[in-house]
This record gives sequence, C-alpha cells and structure tokens, in this order.
Amino acid sequence: MASLDARSLREVIAAIEAPRSFLSPQGAVRFTDLAGGTSFGGRLGELAGKAVLLAAESQIASALALIELEAVVRRIVILPPDANPAHLPAIISAAGVEAVVVDDATPAHAALAALARVRCQPAIEPMAALMPRTRTEWVLLTSGTTGVPKMVIHDLETLTTALQAPSPADGADVWGTFYDIRRYGGLQIYLRAVLGGASLVLSSPGESVADHFARLAAAGVTHLSGTPSQWRRALMMAPETGMIAPRYVRLSGEIADQAVLDALRAAFPHAAIGHAYASTEAGVAFDVNDGIAGFPSDYIGTVRNGVGLKILDGTLRIRSPGVAKGYVDGEPLVDAAGFVDTGDILERKGERFYFAGRRGGIINVGGLKVHPEEVEAVINRHPRVRMSLVRGRQNPVTGSIVVADVVLKGEDPFADKSPQQIALKDDILKFCRDTLPRHKVPAAISFVPALNVAATGKLVRR
Repeated sequence: MASLDARSLREVIAAIEAPRSFLSPQGAVRFTDLAGGTSFGGRLGELAGKAVLLAAESQIASALALIELEAVVRRIVILPPDANPAHLPAIISAAGVEAVVVDDATPAHAALAALARVRCQPAIEPMAALMPRTRTEWVLLTSGTTGVPKMVIHDLETLTTALQAPSPADGADVWGTFYDIRRYGGLQIYLRAVLGGASLVLSSPGESVADHFARLAAAGVTHLSGTPSQWRRALMMAPETGMIAPRYVRLSGEIADQAVLDALRAAFPHAAIGHAYASTEAGVAFDVNDGIAGFPSDYIGTVRNGVGLKILDGTLRIRSPGVAKGYVDGEPLVDAAGFVDTGDILERKGERFYFAGRRGGIINVGGLKVHPEEVEAVINRHPRVRMSLVRGRQNPVTGSIVVADVVLKGEDPFADKSPQQIALKDDILKFCRDTLPRHKVPAAISFVPALNVAATGKLVRR
C-alpha cells in the first residue's frame, strides 16, 4: 500500500506505472489518466477552496471527482445515493456548502438551485495546470438514523490510517465491492484500490447478481469486499460465484457469524478470508483473518497498529488515529480519554469476544434481554438456512416475543403449512433450543424468499 507522505491522491496516481481503471456497467475509465487530466471540463478551478457537495448520481463520476477534489476544495460532503432529498436543505446549511458537483443524472432539487453548479463526467480530458493545494475535509453521512443524518468529519489521514498496516488485503490487482463507495465501507475499498494501484469494479444498484459476477470475472477480480448480508445474497447464486477465484475475501459492516465465514471458505477454498470491524465515526479498528467469528480476547486492553480497545458498560470503545475529527454540528464524538462509544455489545466466551448486537436493538421479553443478532447467528448455522432476520413482536403478556424470518438455501419447495414445512420449522426451533436460553428461542418462524437489504448493504431491521 502506497504511503501518502503528504501527497494528494492525484500525485499518488501519477506514480502508478500500469494503467488502472474504474469499471462500471456503463464502461471503464482509466483513473490513472487524471495525473494529467480532468473530468470537470476545465472548471475544477471554480471549486478551489470551497465547501462542495458531491451529488453526482453515478459512482464512476463520483470516483473520478473525489481524486480531483481532494487537496483542491476545503470540504467534500459526500452524498450517498439513498440520502433522503428532504434532508438536503439541512445538510447544505449545516455543512456550509457553497457549490455542488453533479453529473448528467443528478436529480433536480430546489435546494441545489442556489449553489454554484459544476458538472463532472465519466471521461477524462487533458488538463495543463494543477490547482493550488489545500487541506480537505471529507464529510460522510451516517446511516441508520430516521431524521437528518449526522455528518462526520474525516481527512485523508484518518481515512487511510488503517491502510498502512500490513494486511492480506494488500497486493490487489483488481478490487471489487458490493458497497457503494459513497458510504464509509465502500470508501475504504475505493482508497485501498487507488492507493494500492489497483483497478476497481464498481457496483450498480440496478444490476443483477449474475451480471455483477460476470463483470468481476471479466475484470479478473483478485480482492472482493461486502457486508455479510451482501455475501449471503451472493452465495445464493452458486453458479455465478464459481465464475471468480479471488485471492482475498473481506467482510465488514455487520456481524460476521461463523455460518457465513464457513460458507465463504467452502465457496472460495483458496482465498484468504477476513472480517473487519469499522464504523464511520471510529474508523477501522481491526481485522480478523483466522476464519473464526469474533476476535481474540487479547485485542482488548492492548494497542495494536495504534488502535486501543476497551469495554465499558458492556460496549466496545475505540481510540485510534483513524477516529473522525468530529461531527459537523460540534457534538462530542469521543469521551475525555479519546474513546468512541460504538454502541456494539460484546460477550466473552473463552478466549474470544463476540459481538452480541447493538445497544439500541435489544428485544425485551418479559424483562429479559435478547439480541437479535445472537439468535440469527444460531439460526444461520442450520444446514438448510441461508440467512435470517430476528425481530420482536408485541405481546400483551411478555411485552415482546421473538420471531424470525428465514431464507432457505434453494427455493422453499413446501406448500404453506405442509407437513414438510412444519417439520423443517420444528427442526430449526430445536436447533435453537439446543443452544439458546428459552426466552431467546423464536416463538414463530416464517420462510420468506428474500430479506430487505438497505443501500448500505445491511439488513433492514425497522
């Protein structure tokens, strides 16, 4: 992985010897041509020193624009594709946005009309002069909130701190990701590709899994990343996964349970498989590459690659050079000791810690706490189950009961309430009873053809 050494992204790619590209369903663009070119049609100078909203609709235009905007503008506010348009006025006002970068597909919105407007395009033209250098803030929007999302301030140093530690993720020729690069997880893969001198196969929301794998195969993907939910959905397409042979497979964004790790090992027996823990606020805390869910207990209380971890009130706390600089609104992000409270609850079993779930996601069953993710990890180990979603259902006696929606491996061949379907549900419930306390065992199971996965790649839990 190339060190930045105070260089801009444009200066980094100028040192890449082989041509490297961003690849999308609409075509490929050699981003290494930006060493002496531009995707802004000669108008990049109009944005110098400004706070800019990156609102291009296409990932490939956004990928090019980020290289050019870094070290030229004062602030880049990266608008994810699933952002609620109703939140735009608040985002623009709070972040002090002065200009907007669009492409041909950016939707019209009244909030953008008063801003200076510069267009980027997925094509590169020659550019004679470089812009003056400035320090750029990268502002990312958090996910999982119902109101206006929080805006988190990073710079290129905090975003790339974790990329400097040796990792099986190094040495890529072609990266692929199911993520959108305008979210933290996807941005990490984008920066790994650009700084590592690798091409990057971009995802597309309207593209079928089969077509995506066909593009990954055609590009010769060597490293591939996604959330556990994205990987579970991908593994449902068994013939398509056989089209690729990556050297490295990465999971992040959700709890990686043993079932999905084992499924990836079976699908890609020659690949290194790692799962990483990261958040928009805390950055990348660590990755685990031993093929086992959770992480070793000695990670807690020690400093590894500059990252310190501790547990307080049951939740993971992180202090790291990769922690964000703060929130745009000035709300405190770290405690007095510099730790971020992740809100993720840990449980120790032997010499390993496991993620039980989110502090705000607990189901209360008669006064007893149930973490949905813990129950899902058990259900997902059943040999007939591909993935599951556990949730609470209101109950007049206990307050809530636990119920589960389950996607089977292959299509459900049973008629509703048939003896075979009832027998399989009973077998899954027995599987749960053999492992979980009584209050955590689902009161009901429903077989569903698919589960809703958000644009962030995570299961929709509301």
